[in-house]
Amino acid sequence: MNRVLPAVFVLALGAPAFSQTVDGEGAKQLSENLSRYVGSQAIDKGVLKVSVEGDAYKIAFDFKALAGMLPKQNFLKFDFAPYVLLAKPRSDATWDVSGDFTTSASFEINGPEGPQSTQFSIEGGKFAGVYDPELAAFASATSSIAGMTMKSRDAMQRAEVSTGAGTATVNATKAANGGVDFTATQTVTDFAEAVDFDDPKSGLKFPLTIKSPELSVNATGKGMRTKPFLDLLAFAVANEDEAKLKANQAQLKSLLLAALPLWERIDGSYGFKDFTVESPVGHFGAKELGTSFGSDGIAENGAINYSIKAAGLTIPQHVVPAWGAALLPTDIDLNFGGANINLDSMAKKRRSKPLISIRIRRCRRSSAIRSRPTSWPKRRRSLSGTAR
Repeated sequence: MNRVLPAVFVLALGAPAFSQTVDGEGAKQLSENLSRYVGSQAIDKGVLKVSVEGDAYKIAFDFKALAGMLPKQNFLKFDFAPYVLLAKPRSDATWDVSGDFTTSASFEINGPEGPQSTQFSIEGGKFAGVYDPELAAFASATSSIAGMTMKSRDAMQRAEVSTGAGTATVNATKAANGGVDFTATQTVTDFAEAVDFDDPKSGLKFPLTIKSPELSVNATGKGMRTKPFLDLLAFAVANEDEAKLKANQAQLKSLLLAALPLWERIDGSYGFKDFTVESPVGHFGAKELGTSFGSDGIAENGAINYSIKAAGLTIPQHVVPAWGAALLPTDIDLNFGGANINLDSMAKKRRSKPLISIRIRRCRRSSAIRSRPTSWPKRRRSLSGTAR
């Protein structure tokens, strides 16, 4: 059932619009279409319910019903209100989708080190978008919150996260070479996280407070194969049984090849402004701090890159001696990456065995230290006697 959550929030309207008339028969058919992606059990046990509400379909996701289907997790408490979407068919075969995700929830489990609890709340949560079944994606969507808080606690750590107002937008269009091109942005104000480590066994106590007046997330994608992803999800739902999965390997290979290259290019970034960390050691800060990631899809000459950037770095004065302060960088720009990565031929090769196999052989600690593998080259000495 771990597939239900993304299916409801991202792929809830993957089936084509079948009728412009909103009625009980339409709700039944929409429910059957959704079961292809979430499984019939989710429908039968009330995890996902479709009903008529005015001129739209009400799609309700019941977290308590989902928790009841999961393997026993020693839940001591579980309180989570259902999430509801309203979907209204449009004359152009797309859907108007809206939802109010203002909510509060809490749960507690009996973990290996004792009780673990989480509580969170979202204020003023609103969502609205236009879903296009031809794209298998939202052609446009916006969401906003007035604020969010989350608290968690376990035997060794307490954490509290909060934000102020936030907004997010998504836009998608049909890609020239197949799939979907998309852009997504999100901005959140007044981000704050307080973490208190307290290990009674070691006596270690270490509080941290992280703050930033603005957190932003950006993502772009080209040629994302959204429809083949839907087909793979439907295959996974229909072939949960191991015997069926083995029997339908040819269909799985066909679906996987149809999904290649997964995407042409995907890039994302995550950044803070006026980032600060308060710790027992002192105050750390950066005017700007962020990371970015980019990757080509499965291609013959693919590339991947990752970067970490920081500007206006500050650290406590007592951490380094006075003479060394001038040597510390105030700006950092680290870039990692690879090019000419050929995953295409590897992905398309038909092999009866996995591409990568790993063997682990246990050995005694003492013998591992004393002996050297015979495959290691022996050290040679130069005329000066220096090992090389």
